[in-house]
Amino acid sequence: MKRFDPILVVGFGTMAAAIVDGWLAAGLPSESVTAYNPRPKDAPAGVTLVAEFPRGSFQAILLAVKPQKLDEVALLVEPLAGSGTVLISVLAGVELETLAGHFPRAGGIVRLMPNLAAALGKSPVALAGSGIEPEARDKITAMADALGGAFWIDEKDFELVTALAGSGPAFVYRFIDALAGAAAALGLDTAQAGPLALQTVEGAAALAAVSPHSPRELARRVASPGGMTQKGLDVLDADGALAALLRDTLRAARDRGLEMGRAARGKA
Repeated sequence: MKRFDPILVVGFGTMAAAIVDGWLAAGLPSESVTAYNPRPKDAPAGVTLVAEFPRGSFQAILLAVKPQKLDEVALLVEPLAGSGTVLISVLAGVELETLAGHFPRAGGIVRLMPNLAAALGKSPVALAGSGIEPEARDKITAMADALGGAFWIDEKDFELVTALAGSGPAFVYRFIDALAGAAAALGLDTAQAGPLALQTVEGAAALAAVSPHSPRELARRVASPGGMTQKGLDVLDADGALAALLRDTLRAARDRGLEMGRAARGKA
């Protein structure tokens, strides 16, 4: 895997930890990673975790704090973000232009957004960047692929893609929980409903990932005219309610990302 080495991770919350776990599993040496977090955290063996902001030279800095902390953290990070360092941000809603205002000397700026399946190498990774040299872009692409799959997109679509691929797992988890809850409400033992729903979704996703057919076509193939599955699909499809619900769900998540971006621009 082409990679940056060494890497500084600023903020070591759940998402940053998942990214680091994915990179380590793909072969990044743990000693290549320094993570700064003011409060104590568990870190993988070999990763240097510090509570005081480090000094030194880093090929890449992964910025993984809460978006509202950007102004505060930028004062610490900017002195290290020179022309030889690529700034990689997972700050939801914070645009490249805003980041460039905080890190004007950086050798390229990238927005990167995976989901927590990055730890397993199973996450789509949205990417948008500015001022990136071809060699650095190749490294970023390789490191994103190690987390699951790199998708370079136009930044105008970043919040929508984040709503789909970044927030999407939460919506899937809620569906699994609702599927199990529905079975339990109809009389199935709760201890059985949960594992059955989870394995059903796991198997369906695994098949969809390798099938030459689209999910829509797979659903059609499972259902027999007038059969049990089709009767259930008729309920899901009635009046386009499921499609409308998911459209509203993604819109709400996307719009919140846009609001966060406007707030960050207002502080810059």
